[in-house]
Amino acid sequence: MAQKITLKKIAQDLQVSISTVSKALRDSHEISLETREKIKQYAKKYNYKPNNIALSLKNQKTKKIGIIIPEIVHHFFATVISGIEKVANEKGYQVIICLSGESFAKEVVNMDMLANGSIDGFIMSLSKETMEKQDFHHLREVLNQGMPIVMFDRVVEGIACDKIIIDDAAASYSAADFLMRKGRKNLAIISTVDYVNVGRLRTQGFKDAVIGRGLDFKESSVLKIEDAENCATEIENFLKKDSYDGIVAVNELFAVTASKALQNLGKTIPDDVAIIAFTDGMLSKYASPTLTTIGQKGEDMGGLAAAKLIERLESKQDIDESYETVIVKTSLIERESTP
Repeated sequence: MAQKITLKKIAQDLQVSISTVSKALRDSHEISLETREKIKQYAKKYNYKPNNIALSLKNQKTKKIGIIIPEIVHHFFATVISGIEKVANEKGYQVIICLSGESFAKEVVNMDMLANGSIDGFIMSLSKETMEKQDFHHLREVLNQGMPIVMFDRVVEGIACDKIIIDDAAASYSAADFLMRKGRKNLAIISTVDYVNVGRLRTQGFKDAVIGRGLDFKESSVLKIEDAENCATEIENFLKKDSYDGIVAVNELFAVTASKALQNLGKTIPDDVAIIAFTDGMLSKYASPTLTTIGQKGEDMGGLAAAKLIERLESKQDIDESYETVIVKTSLIERESTP
């Protein structure tokens, strides 16, 4: 079967950048006449036909950024959007937000729709189903056609784009270590399934902290939640099995659910059980008791993602092969759920 001719394929064969190929095919005078003719002849010889995504490259800049996130009710994603919009608006860009609803198919449809001339580039956090399937063809298609992507939070290795993350393993390590420094010796973590990178990394950080303090790590002390919307019974049954005195939860929902379950079981927080959650949102601030959290600084992450994407969109230089992973520092915010 003949290989599909893409902008990336043309760029590789002619040893130029993707943006040079894109500009040459649009007859941009930024590219020399000789190079333009060479690229056009190659494209004609191999019957290059731009797809829907590539058609957007023929248009003028839309000054719009596409955001694709798994959900909007999660405080973290809401703060990221706020950060993106603030920086984008300051630089004259608007944002279009789409929700994948944790669905691979919806993520693909949203991406194809937005890339068809509606936006200039993407900022996105991958859906749970995309990470489970490990199918990233839609990301590669966009990148192959010269449209930039910046990923945040849920990212994947092997995709050539900029990424904005926290050090999930280190943050979870610090949370567990904080509890152990407070005298807690029987810890548990309530996490997501391992194919979601943040859950896997936070579980690893938790495990490293427990072992690092010379305590026995038990696989039974890890609860991996598949269905976050219906996790209450699963969390309560997990907490009944052992007398944990410290809990690390990878999000606010799991932490609040655990707090309620523990209180239903007659436990007092933080005297009997201390709890630390990721994401410093409204649930943490108004829970009873209020929750100690790892603040992920979502607004900072969003602002950095927008700045990085706009830098790529407006760069006059060819920087297609130079990508950056920015690690945003977290902070521990103490409240009533820890002693």
